[in-house]
Amino acid sequence: MFDMIFSSILTNGTFTGTQLALSTLTALVCGLIIAGAYMIKNRCSRSFLITLILLPSIVELVIILVNGNIGAGVAVAGAFSLVRFRSVPGKGQEITGIFLAMAAGLATGMGYIGVAIFFSLIISVINMLLNILDPGHDPKGLQTLKITVPENLDYEGKFDDIFNRYLRSYSYDEVRTTNMGSLYRITLSVLLKDNVSAREFIDELRTGNGNLDISLGRMVDSVDSL
Repeated sequence: MFDMIFSSILTNGTFTGTQLALSTLTALVCGLIIAGAYMIKNRCSRSFLITLILLPSIVELVIILVNGNIGAGVAVAGAFSLVRFRSVPGKGQEITGIFLAMAAGLATGMGYIGVAIFFSLIISVINMLLNILDPGHDPKGLQTLKITVPENLDYEGKFDDIFNRYLRSYSYDEVRTTNMGSLYRITLSVLLKDNVSAREFIDELRTGNGNLDISLGRMVDSVDSL
């Protein structure tokens, strides 16, 4: 009985209306599962969610139509290869969602509706748990500090005493020149101590950098595009 769940409902490349409806419904359910799991702890656009929901059913229909027809399969592969030139780089988890949606569509298109639902659930649950556990994420409250200093200022160690009084931790991320090389812009990841004034912190930094630009803001998500 268990093995029958993972067997195909299609045979010899032919299908009935009932089989098509069942495969399409299964593909839509898989898309909803994948999109629902992706929404947890992830910021995403409505367009991307709609894509995750509908992509399995679209792939399923294509696979059903070309099943057993080599010529049609080659033609569809050529048409789908054009899509990659219309795409833009995405985050790693977005690429994973797209591949999972396509895999669910392939499985339902070949009639393996049990396989499609089973693996959509398993991968989506694992994805959801990893998002909740949040492995490798930066500590809560981490901010980005950018300090502009003159080129003739020895900035190394210049602000350490201020950092030690106001910050729990800090690390230098980047040093770059700006304004035709006449200025340096230092970027740090900082974690403020509890009950300290960000305004007082910035005011003290201004006395050491000649009152040039200083910015302190929320840490921007790191880019993990593929």
